[in-house]
Amino acid sequence: MAIVPKPLYQAKAEFFRMLGHPVRIRVLELLQEGPMPVRDLRAAIEVEPSNLSQQLAILRRSGIVTAARDGATVVYALAGGDVAELMRAARRILTEMLTDQEELLDELRAAEV
Repeated sequence: MAIVPKPLYQAKAEFFRMLGHPVRIRVLELLQEGPMPVRDLRAAIEVEPSNLSQQLAILRRSGIVTAARDGATVVYALAGGDVAELMRAARRILTEMLTDQEELLDELRAAEV
């Protein structure tokens, strides 16, 4: 039986679902600054260690981050520069969306007067 490849749109949807968790997004934001040990990620994100570990495992399995052991310390890094660019693009898109909403809110307030 032949394996049927999944459509590109389905693969993209699965990719974005993988990104769809606040802790995973925060990890990716922090790793834009460079590789970080787990203890620093935990201090910056302030979640239960088990929750962070679970989210890091998902990112690692997806191939979006890498993990390297340095003695007893595990250091995480972005797997490539495209991830950082994706995070910057998301910030630009959100900024534009919120700016448009602010303009609409101003118009609504002006109409009330």
